Amino acid sequence: MPLSGAMLAVSAYGELSAALDLGVGRAPQALSRSLSLGSGTGAGKADRIWSDRRTLAASGTEDLDLAGVLLDAFGATITFARIKGLVIAAAAGNTNNVVVGAASSNPWVTLLGATHTLTVRPGGFVAVGTGVADAIGYAVTASTGDLLKIANSAGGSAVTYDIHIIGASA
Repeated sequence: MPLSGAMLAVSAYGELSAALDLGVGRAPQALSRSLSLGSGTGAGKADRIWSDRRTLAASGTEDLDLAGVLLDAFGATITFARIKGLVIAAAAGNTNNVVVGAASSNPWVTLLGATHTLTVRPGGFVAVGTGVADAIGYAVTASTGDLLKIANSAGGSAVTYDIHIIGASA
């Protein structure tokens, strides 16, 4: 089944201003990046996508198996060989943080290494994308390097997060 219209975009903008003798000085700062992927498995292409809203109990964790367990929107099993784009967004109503990375066994290491984590605070998000010329992306190794751990940082309350993964099967 072909994937069409895969896109990841991130934009940041801010403007500094200061009073000057004859008015206000402004210094706009901006950074934007986007990634549009065609259908396929090579450079600038993707053929798999998975998206979900998930909830973890207080102090709960889960390992998302990127190779052979997740189901796409039509119920077909997805096996990612390469991740080309990833977005994780924590719900604004969370009390605790969402912690990404450091699965205890078979961790997906090409993004954060085996033991590193990334904290997504309530209402926050993180987005990672590859370049269109990148055929490798963030490799997934089935059975030995395919688990993306997601954890609730504390007890007391559940956390909800949205996750969106774009990748290739080969």
